[in-house]
Amino acid sequence: MSLPIIMHVNYCEQGQTIPEMCRKAVAWGFDGIEFRRVRRGVDETPEAYVDEVARAAEDAGLEHVLFGGPGVNLATEDAAERKAQVEEGVHFYRMAAERVELTVCNVGAGSIPRRDRSAPSWNYHASGSGAATEDHYKWAAEGFRELGAVAEEFGFKMAFETHMGCLTDLPEPTAKLLDMIDSPAVGANLDYGNMAYFAKAPTLSEAVSTLSGRIYMVHLKNSHAVNVGDHTVMVKCPLGEGMINNREFLRLLREDGFDGPICIEGPRQGDREWFAQQDIHYLKSVLSDG
Repeated sequence: MSLPIIMHVNYCEQGQTIPEMCRKAVAWGFDGIEFRRVRRGVDETPEAYVDEVARAAEDAGLEHVLFGGPGVNLATEDAAERKAQVEEGVHFYRMAAERVELTVCNVGAGSIPRRDRSAPSWNYHASGSGAATEDHYKWAAEGFRELGAVAEEFGFKMAFETHMGCLTDLPEPTAKLLDMIDSPAVGANLDYGNMAYFAKAPTLSEAVSTLSGRIYMVHLKNSHAVNVGDHTVMVKCPLGEGMINNREFLRLLREDGFDGPICIEGPRQGDREWFAQQDIHYLKSVLSDG
């Protein structure tokens, strides 16, 4: 299973510069980096940001440049704000595609908060798709038909991350939205690590089969489940040590014909540069087993 291995930029957001990130990622064996669409805490134009990424990637020999969050917020009732968000997204992806060879970008359509304010914060079924109306689907579909047209024009794909709090938090609502958008350029970024936070999560097999043929990239991470009172808290950990069998996840993806990039994340605290080396070692070991 020879697929591009991508480092999420959150492994190198502890003061590293963009050139340092690119050099380190290549040295550790990554094929690319998923950068954020906006760099945190830096006053710069999108053009200046992407230009710096493009230069650093070329200098380091980094093969793949992906862009992720923040997403395009289409969950607001304000039609003018939705229009502005789409226009900003169209501008960014056109501009980025002219500067780097995009393959897949990780996208989102905005967060949907809990309608039931009495629901506890750890009840992820109460927000995202669990709080969505048909308007949320309509707004997201309208916006991403336009954004998907840009992706088709430039020959890359967009992949909705399955992320708690968003319309695309679980496989079934993600599939529903993709059906409504109906674009070959728009699919899913299956992040099962985010689904582990749900009390009623689909199995790995159910997640892959529900989005079969439309999984354009995946995020890998892992967590330990710790019982706290009447609910479970997820504690992030290395890829090979938690409740998610990422070996099985990759086997299911391979059987489904998945051919996109695998992006690993290091959201836990501590020395993330070391975590990046740990996690890619695990991933390469699993991939080498076939």
